[in-house]
Amino acid sequence: MMNWEQLLSLKRQGDKGKRLRIEQDDTRLGFEVDFDRIFFSSAFRSLQDKTQVIPLSKTDFVHTRLTHSLEVSVVGRSIGRLVGKKIIEKHPHLSSIHGFQANDFGAIVAAAALAHDIGNPPFGHSGEKAIGEYFSIGKGKQFKEQLTAKEWQDLIDFEGNANGFSVLTRSRPGIEGSSRLTYAVLGAFMKYPKESLPKKPTANIADKKYGFFQSDKLFFQEVADELGLISNKNQDDIGYERHPLAFLVEAADDICYTIIDFEDGINLGLVSEDYALEYLIKLVKDTIDTSKYNSLTTKEDRISYLRALAIGNLINDVVRIFVENEESILEGTFKCALIDKSKYKAQMDDIIKLSVKNIYQSREVVEKEISGYQIINNLLDKFITAYNNKNNEQATNYDQLLLQLLPEIHRIEKENLYDRLMHICHFISLLTDGKAVLYNQIIASNSN
Repeated sequence: MMNWEQLLSLKRQGDKGKRLRIEQDDTRLGFEVDFDRIFFSSAFRSLQDKTQVIPLSKTDFVHTRLTHSLEVSVVGRSIGRLVGKKIIEKHPHLSSIHGFQANDFGAIVAAAALAHDIGNPPFGHSGEKAIGEYFSIGKGKQFKEQLTAKEWQDLIDFEGNANGFSVLTRSRPGIEGSSRLTYAVLGAFMKYPKESLPKKPTANIADKKYGFFQSDKLFFQEVADELGLISNKNQDDIGYERHPLAFLVEAADDICYTIIDFEDGINLGLVSEDYALEYLIKLVKDTIDTSKYNSLTTKEDRISYLRALAIGNLINDVVRIFVENEESILEGTFKCALIDKSKYKAQMDDIIKLSVKNIYQSREVVEKEISGYQIINNLLDKFITAYNNKNNEQATNYDQLLLQLLPEIHRIEKENLYDRLMHICHFISLLTDGKAVLYNQIIASNSN
């Protein structure tokens, strides 16, 4: 069974001694330092020009990955604090002996939620698929025989969550452990604490995808062991039950993308207001102030009021589910997302179905995905070819010029083929939508 003292570890990569909560400066708490480090990182900043759902849209009310991440973090902080209050009431020694406070839970969840999309490639989920398909059915197929099964799976199932773990933890010369976040925050960040194979071995939510690349395996295990996560794979495969606070990060994300993507669709006219009201009212019928609602004269204000109420109701429901199931979560026997147990599950599913039909499959989203596929395929092909040619001392003048486009931070030589392929995937994943379009235009104009 997992225990909270270990799960709330303040340890950072490279630490030689213990960091005790009781010795922390409350004006600069370690978990809040994590939030700041993520917030000021270039990888986080680049999310301002990465698609959430609606592509390359400059209208005021459409979300980017950056605004989405900030909203998930705000919702996550609220959920974390409310859960923390209940956990400390139930386990008072966490506060009296170790010095933990309810707000610590909120700070951990807020930091992990802020980073939850930091590894996602440009062009939304189609970006992940485009990288995977370059290797599974594109020119990257040529590398399969030179890689282990798990290395190959990392590439053909390229995963934003695993890439995020790399962004947050991968060392480079002079910078050990990248952002050097606390292990508690890294644990809460890990929604899928397993490697890429075996793929979906069980229906357990923790096995749905994977959370680290082979190149990050050793450090991942160190974090999991320090936190006391429960191993659930045999000795040849690595996988763990989730850190309990990862359920809260996931719930905050589920709430935000369901309700706020829907709001974007309404404000863009992709979902009619009448339809939308009918769906949202079902989520708020117990808490709506009808006279206040009727006094709102604009569509935007009405939708905004319902959205705020809906998020509030869902937050309270998620907290209830977590607290009621705390023991099974700590035992590693709670196998689904918190939202799956929500009394609002049917209403959430209805909204998602409508969003899929009217928003995610709308023409401009499909057009974005098509152009994203082509751009990512082209960039991967050109940069991987140049990078491998340089390693094999066969680089053309064009290859040399192309590699000069790599930011200085990515001009690192890698001897191993897997490391080289991952390095270019990592570089491309950190491009913004606009930068990917620009690089593609430069390459296209110089190829003619």
